Amino acid sequence: MTTTEQNYIPRHIGIVMDGNGRWAKARHRPRSFGHNAGRKAVRQVVEGCLRMGVEALTLFAFSSENWQRPQEEVSALLDLFMRALDKEVDELHANGVRLRFIGDLDAFDQPLQQRMLAAAKRTAGNEKLHLNVAINYGGRWDIVHAARQLAAAVARGDLSVDAIDEPAFDLHTSLAGLPPLDLFIRTGGDRRVSNFLLWQLAYAELYFTDTLWPDFNQLSLQHAINDFARRERRFGRTGDQVAQA
Repeated sequence: MTTTEQNYIPRHIGIVMDGNGRWAKARHRPRSFGHNAGRKAVRQVVEGCLRMGVEALTLFAFSSENWQRPQEEVSALLDLFMRALDKEVDELHANGVRLRFIGDLDAFDQPLQQRMLAAAKRTAGNEKLHLNVAINYGGRWDIVHAARQLAAAVARGDLSVDAIDEPAFDLHTSLAGLPPLDLFIRTGGDRRVSNFLLWQLAYAELYFTDTLWPDFNQLSLQHAINDFARRERRFGRTGDQVAQA
């Protein structure tokens, strides 16, 4: 890959993995069947990101609103998540993937919390791809959580109000220290961000596809990145300024 081509690869991709239930329904199977099939798509995307040199990938696995789904589906999702953790972490580690979980993890029982902590610790030294799994996560929660941390620092006398700016706020969000989000992908046909990475989406390019998540593969990812590469990212500048840069 040439330097010019590399410049068109997003450093950080975020994905709302939508469509598992509809994929299963079309096959007259339970929704849990679709969620299980979605694991293959996750593997495809992780492999594609590793191959193309993407630095960070953030996947929306379970939102703070997903608790409103039928209890049977929630239980199946969490059970699948635990089994996937046990099965996939060895391969992720072997491929240099650093695994991290973002969201309000206190809502989960101790066995699941311990599995997540163990997986994160085991892969903490890896740098080839930062894989962030958003679980019990919401973009508004992320912003409020950061605001609370800043308020606590001010109350302790560790921080002045005047020192709170965008970089200081960003340091307290869930994805602090990672490259800014470049590309947001949502599968399944809906055209909304659904409370995902609201702070980080400020200058991200949005890409929506009708492809249901279990059918999303490395070619689908390449199509999204090709679309990203064709866009002119101005960040407030004019097109002429971008061309000169």
